[in-house]
Amino acid sequence: MKAVFTKELLDNFRDRRVVINTLILGPLMGPVIFALMISFMTRQATERMEAPLELPVVGAEHAAELVGFLERQGVEILDAPDDPEQAVRDEEYEVILRFGPEFGEHWREGRPAPLEIITDQSRRYAGASVSRVRGYLNAWTTQISQARLQLRGVHPELTRPVHIQVTDLSTPESRGGMLLAFLPYFILITVFMGSMHMAIDTTAGERERKSLEPLLINPLPRWQIMAGKLAATTFFAMATLGLGLIAFVYAMGFLPVADMDMALNLDFRVAAWAFLLVAPAALLAAALLTILASFAKSFREAQSYMGMVIIVPMIPSLWMLVDPARAESWMTLVPLLSQNVLILELVRGEPINLVWVGLSLLSTTALALALALIAGTLYNRPRLIFTSA
Repeated sequence: MKAVFTKELLDNFRDRRVVINTLILGPLMGPVIFALMISFMTRQATERMEAPLELPVVGAEHAAELVGFLERQGVEILDAPDDPEQAVRDEEYEVILRFGPEFGEHWREGRPAPLEIITDQSRRYAGASVSRVRGYLNAWTTQISQARLQLRGVHPELTRPVHIQVTDLSTPESRGGMLLAFLPYFILITVFMGSMHMAIDTTAGERERKSLEPLLINPLPRWQIMAGKLAATTFFAMATLGLGLIAFVYAMGFLPVADMDMALNLDFRVAAWAFLLVAPAALLAAALLTILASFAKSFREAQSYMGMVIIVPMIPSLWMLVDPARAESWMTLVPLLSQNVLILELVRGEPINLVWVGLSLLSTTALALALALIAGTLYNRPRLIFTSA
């Protein structure tokens, strides 16, 4: 087994493409994409909130006082287009404010004066502008309501039967955890990417090159040959995982999280815990990909199978995004989902639950060993060698 393990490692280290794809591009791709994506989103959000708000107004003459209030808040009032609805549909403007002729009459009579915010809420980029307009209008409404009550001798506090105060218990680290919600997915996909080429090459690749048959006729139990190949594949997956986590630690240091009152709890201590949690998933990925590659007749066919398997680590992350639930014990018994849950707890700065860590390691290792056993069984089948290409 040791000889097979050493042979596979040396063969793949001699292949420059494997080294570049597995140990350089694989670990760096996730951190670079993640850092660029978060930096871009942060810069876009900051620019949109700080940029002057341009607001076309229809019927501004009917609400001169309100329009004046908006101008004092820094809003740039623009002339309205001839067809406001079409202008929003054509994306000329994100939001348009419209006052009807009845606005002034209702205003003078002290009745709610109608106004209309024209926008397309299905366009996500318009959300910030709509939110800013609503904020200005709510501020003006509150100001006018209080003035009217005081003129009538009514204390404004009488209109507020309760005083709602939100006590935010979040910390900069926990808020940073929201930003790192995608981190478990990137880590798991790195593991699968790191073991993919090795799993294909040691099975479908060797069969295509006609080098698998001479290896299997050696006087060794086939499970030992499979174990050597699987160990080499797992080694590459764990090497990719370790390098990827180091790259993540350095890449997250460049994010402007202080501007958002956040802190990213991703140092080498957290990375070490993440490595421990995901390490059994490296064996799981290696065994799963080896099984699939053993059914492929050629290297190219095996690659087509891998494209579908790469979706597997996405499922728990997508489920957590669609249904963000509180972490529970049963989640730590589900491989890949448990890594998602525990890594998110780590980056939020929550105390480490050693029982949950143990359950995650045991359940993932058990599934990985079961898949490795299946892979070993496949190596005893003559079809593994004599499948025609």
